[in-house]
Amino acid sequence: MAKTKILVGVSGGVDSSTTAAMMLKEGYHVEGMFMITHDHAAAAEADARKITEQLGIKLHVLDVRKDFERIICYFTSEYKIGRTPNPCVYCNRNVKFAKLMELSEKIGADFIATGHYAQVLKKEDGYGLYAAGYLPKDQSYALAMLERRVLEKLVLPLGLYKKPDVRLMAAEMGLHVEAKPDSQEICFIPDNEYAAMLERLCPELVREGKIIDSVGKVIGTHRGIHNFTIGQRRGLGVAKGEPVYVTKIDADSNTVTLGPRAELMRERLFAREVNWLIDKPKAAFVAKIKIRYNNAGHLGEVRPVEGGCEVVFNEPVAAITAGQAAVFYIEQYGNSRVVGGGWIE
Repeated sequence: MAKTKILVGVSGGVDSSTTAAMMLKEGYHVEGMFMITHDHAAAAEADARKITEQLGIKLHVLDVRKDFERIICYFTSEYKIGRTPNPCVYCNRNVKFAKLMELSEKIGADFIATGHYAQVLKKEDGYGLYAAGYLPKDQSYALAMLERRVLEKLVLPLGLYKKPDVRLMAAEMGLHVEAKPDSQEICFIPDNEYAAMLERLCPELVREGKIIDSVGKVIGTHRGIHNFTIGQRRGLGVAKGEPVYVTKIDADSNTVTLGPRAELMRERLFAREVNWLIDKPKAAFVAKIKIRYNNAGHLGEVRPVEGGCEVVFNEPVAAITAGQAAVFYIEQYGNSRVVGGGWIE
């Protein structure tokens, strides 16, 4: 009887390497997929080849730099209009998992797997995306915009593990990647120097503008709105004698507004292009809403409306940032389930 075939997304890092080894150990016929997303991927590709050769599995290398131009275009476009993008969430839907699904169908794989710390569980109402068992490492937020159909094929074996445990497993399996540092946040930006990359791709962003306070008084100047995000406190280039934060970014007037923390507080948000991982709700529901990746979440009511969702929080929330994803969680079956998410408008 033929083994169940699974395609594993491999990056050469400890999480994806351990995932591939775990799938082999569980008896799957495993093949790997590495994506070349940018011009600095040679070292990671070499690591992926080394691991798959060691495990004795076939590696498919896809050059998706042309497809990845869409991610970079999204990234730069959002900054141009004063928003703070989330390229990892956007990429997971539009490139990474799209390519995994496409190749899995081509090679006849029954499932796909990645090293994300989250869970896919099958319950009475079908497959659902749930938070990881170890919340400090939870990556379910980053997967909230996946197409619902992906969940039926997705295996996430690290969902109940802590990172030190995964490193220990990698060492016990002899993978020689247990000490490899975690990858940087944005894969296509060397050394996380996003401002320098933006200026290279879009030199028109480097434009002097005014920094103003909440009543419109000019208190400084800046050299481009791309250097700021809502809630930012450090590196503002303005000394006020008291803590101030970025409270507004206006691309049309090229101004950045600073104010006290109280001016960061908001009671609601609107999210567009909402992606549902359940049947679309017909009525408002109570949820925990995460407004950025490392956010613990805030209780509120999610109200489906024309063009998206309105979220009304139980208590005011600081630094709601246009361009980030708002992800909705409900407690179900003793777990925290992702039911949907949208882009904060």
